[in-house]
Amino acid sequence: MKFRLRFPLLAALAGLACASSAFAQTTALVGARVIDGSGKVIERGTVIVRDGKIQQVGPVADVTVPQGAERVDLAGLTLIPGLINAHGHFTNVVGMRVDPAGGGRDNVLRQAKTYAHYGVTSVFSLGDEPEGAFQLRAEQAKGPIDRARIFLAGPVITGDSAEAARAMADKAAAMHPDLLKIRIDDNLGSARKMPEPAWRAAVQRAQELKLPIATHIFYLADAKAALAAGSNFIAHSVRDVPVDEEFISMLKARNACYSPTLMREVSTFVYGSTPPWANDPFFLGGLGAEADAIRKQITDPQRQAEVQASNGYKQGLRYKEALEVAKRNLKTVSNRGVRIAMGTDTGPVGRFQGFFEHLELEMMVGAGLTPMQALVSATGDAAICHGKAGQIGTIQPGAAADFVVLKDNPLTDIKATRTIQSVWIGGRRLQ
Repeated sequence: MKFRLRFPLLAALAGLACASSAFAQTTALVGARVIDGSGKVIERGTVIVRDGKIQQVGPVADVTVPQGAERVDLAGLTLIPGLINAHGHFTNVVGMRVDPAGGGRDNVLRQAKTYAHYGVTSVFSLGDEPEGAFQLRAEQAKGPIDRARIFLAGPVITGDSAEAARAMADKAAAMHPDLLKIRIDDNLGSARKMPEPAWRAAVQRAQELKLPIATHIFYLADAKAALAAGSNFIAHSVRDVPVDEEFISMLKARNACYSPTLMREVSTFVYGSTPPWANDPFFLGGLGAEADAIRKQITDPQRQAEVQASNGYKQGLRYKEALEVAKRNLKTVSNRGVRIAMGTDTGPVGRFQGFFEHLELEMMVGAGLTPMQALVSATGDAAICHGKAGQIGTIQPGAAADFVVLKDNPLTDIKATRTIQSVWIGGRRLQ
């Protein structure tokens, strides 16, 4: 029996050694335009990767490729950090429906791979994640992964009293989240807003637990109150009135971040007719087995008529008006030097993971940001906003080797983020 076991054991050990060796392989990405995630560009650069992390970055003339390294020629292409969604979600959604059984590992893994397919290599899920998301987050610390990195907020903290909110914060903290999340919003008057004593208690408890806290808001007054109480991250645009000097000063004084989530607003009204991306190959290409069914649903005139007759659509038309306020406010806070974190609120039905992030970048540029500002918001600044500076989001020594290789230059046209040639996570090419 001992001799029978020896050879399978040796084979397993050999396989492990091979996997370890592959992971330890030094790779040199040579010749690409390198947009580093902090606002800098190297027109012809070399990036050296080993053990899943970046070892060296610089102009081709200044970086020597190590002997034995795998050389990847990227001449004529553009290399950017993997995109970071600073406000997304992992959910139990499948296609255009909620699946009561969709909270398991397999469905969340599908979503994480969908994000990665579109070049979104890290996602900060801002609340109410299914169990499968926690399973996958635990697994990613064990070695190389082939899908987006997952960061979680746990259950969104609610409660009608300070005591209830503190108890929920403690319950969420016991799940070891990366941050906490509260909502201060009445859904345009259709729901009861979380009482102020309750949300203030949640913010205070987050500070005691030394956990950052993100706040869902709509109104400027609520955003100011949340910042004054200690919120770290404004998880949506201010959408009721123009932002003012006091709000901007509060954001900058707290070094807090602002995540516009413009595509969240679009999702509330766009399905009353055929959305412009319904037949876009880039959109359909990431939907897998659900692609044809989704395309048929969102182009179906009968379904569109049902959407238009719904109360949700009527509310969505109000959000359509609010979107114009949001875009103007984004331009204002960006002009004043507030740190922006690209987010989309993807994950719920009709908010398509991975694809919406590219539309968000286009909308941000349409609102007045430069392509470089939009890219930094989706890479280096998104990482800073969630306490991961130097770990993800930038092409610099010591950071995770998460990249997207593009055929075209997004600094010339932000839509070039769609021209994906390959995606790399932890130094491994996924596609």
